[in-house]
Amino acid sequence: MGMYLLAAAAAYLIGSVPSGLILGKLLWHTDLRRYGSHNIGATNAWRTLGKIAGIIIFLADNCKGQAGVWIGIALVGTPLAAVLCGFAAIVGHSFSLFLRFHGGKGVATSLGVLTMLMGNVTLIVFLVWIIVVYMTRYVSLGSVLAGILTPILTAAFGYPLEYLFFTVLAAALVIVRHRENIERLVRGTENKI
Repeated sequence: MGMYLLAAAAAYLIGSVPSGLILGKLLWHTDLRRYGSHNIGATNAWRTLGKIAGIIIFLADNCKGQAGVWIGIALVGTPLAAVLCGFAAIVGHSFSLFLRFHGGKGVATSLGVLTMLMGNVTLIVFLVWIIVVYMTRYVSLGSVLAGILTPILTAAFGYPLEYLFFTVLAAALVIVRHRENIERLVRGTENKI
């Protein structure tokens, strides 16, 4: 049990690294918390700093999720450790130790975890996200729909119970982190890209 906790703590710390804030200041001399939605994630970076910044910050946040899973596999080596550490990285991103437990919404980091665990689910979810965002221009709608779809696909492909449990938790976290966006979508006041 001690190794599980150690691995999860390490994954949380990696997830907590505020890559959007660091890269925004380092490369673009901009504190993303002061602009747009005040979020440090890829969507606000895209809107505030442009496409290249959004893509770079998306990839950085995605790598945190991958690193979380890798830690679980390397230190413990069980499916439970992989999903526990992946989820810890998402929680770290969303509630960063370095930002007084504030952070991003967890979409890119969640996708990084999925990439390591379930390639086929990742591909389908990412394609759905791209189509929804392209057709509606609402990143939040694509993210919420992708979150809902993930556990359904995980069950449909017959992945282990640990993976299904993870996708339900991760989807719930993504949806909760998007609650204000959902309210704006319902009111018709959500920002488009």
